[in-house]
Amino acid sequence: MTRTLNIIGDPFILGVNYWPRRKAMYWWSDFDAGEVREEFAIIQALGLHLVRIFLLWDDWQPAPDQVNMQALADLETVSDIAADLGLKLDVTFFTGHMSGPNWAPAWMLRPGGYPAPGVLRVVSRGQIAHRGYANMFTDETALAAERLLLRTVVGAMAGHPGIGLWNLGNEPDLFAWPPNATAGRAWVREMTAIIHELDDQRPVTCGLHVASLTQDNGLRVNDVFAETDVAVMHGYPMYVAWSQSPLHPHFIPYLAALTTALGGKPCLMEEFGGPTQPPGVPTGVQAWIGYGQSIKLFIPSEEDLAAYLEQTLPALVEAGALGAMLWCFADYDPALWERPPCDESRHERHFGLLRPDGSLKPHAAVIRSFAATRPTVQFPNHPLRLDLSPEDYYRSPELHASRLYRQQLRSTAGR
Repeated sequence: MTRTLNIIGDPFILGVNYWPRRKAMYWWSDFDAGEVREEFAIIQALGLHLVRIFLLWDDWQPAPDQVNMQALADLETVSDIAADLGLKLDVTFFTGHMSGPNWAPAWMLRPGGYPAPGVLRVVSRGQIAHRGYANMFTDETALAAERLLLRTVVGAMAGHPGIGLWNLGNEPDLFAWPPNATAGRAWVREMTAIIHELDDQRPVTCGLHVASLTQDNGLRVNDVFAETDVAVMHGYPMYVAWSQSPLHPHFIPYLAALTTALGGKPCLMEEFGGPTQPPGVPTGVQAWIGYGQSIKLFIPSEEDLAAYLEQTLPALVEAGALGAMLWCFADYDPALWERPPCDESRHERHFGLLRPDGSLKPHAAVIRSFAATRPTVQFPNHPLRLDLSPEDYYRSPELHASRLYRQQLRSTAGR
């Protein structure tokens, strides 16, 4: 039995988070196998190995006691295509939060407030829902539905050569918070056990992001990854005030090192990258009104993002990371720009390796060239050593995250 990803000396994982260029979050309800094969062939040609896909909860569970069997058949088709091309899938359950809005199944909707702080919008059945929804960590109907979804999907797909990794969520604290860290760990333990019972070969993870390093949101890194097989992390220096710069190439390697130090496992950097300006437009700040708020975001030029990734990728290898997965495969077709999430989260239109017309951006060439060097997993050059217990860390997590960042930069010659 093996439930690990790569180890020292094995290939460094390279991958991408995937939504189709012409469909985005609407692909399960408008599935096109030819589109998937065309786009997976581009991913394979770039030298990538792992494709992260998302089972949008609203599409996959139309009722708490029902799984969309057509979506399951389409997942098998996606897995077949991946296997044909020598790719593996990172299959993410309970997607929930995605690119700004929270996509909640209609049966989860409830009157009253949202269960997670900062929820911007709820989308259900493709429409804006002016209601909150049940907490997935405490509501018994939701928990029973989660168990059913795992048992149905993993039970059907265990052993498929296109499946590489099972994933319990996409930044789940942005969808809901467990009541406390004990409850969060118990949820991860139960869901991981269900998958292990059905598939004892493929590893399980949970897609945490930088908030689990800077908040005590009930999903602590040390607790979650004590229960899973693999540690992962998502992060973007342009979104973090204490990053040395919006494109600091050692910020992402630091997040991987901190995740390993807290979680006790080598880290797959499962999501990072950045949006880009249109071709020929220099790095700058874009401003717009979204979700009723004034939004201002640093947006690099295509060339500046490529230069950032050219430095970040080898630095991740030096940090001892298991691999790197970019967000995301493609900019979205303009036909999607007036639909969630692109209507309000305008930066989400332009995060891709490909432009809206399907042409490759400069950073696609960077990752293809990096893949051609055949990097391998290494011992970290400068392992991060915690100077306090995880329990003490989570008493002031953002303070310690920023303090250890500065400390780590000093230990690596002030880069």
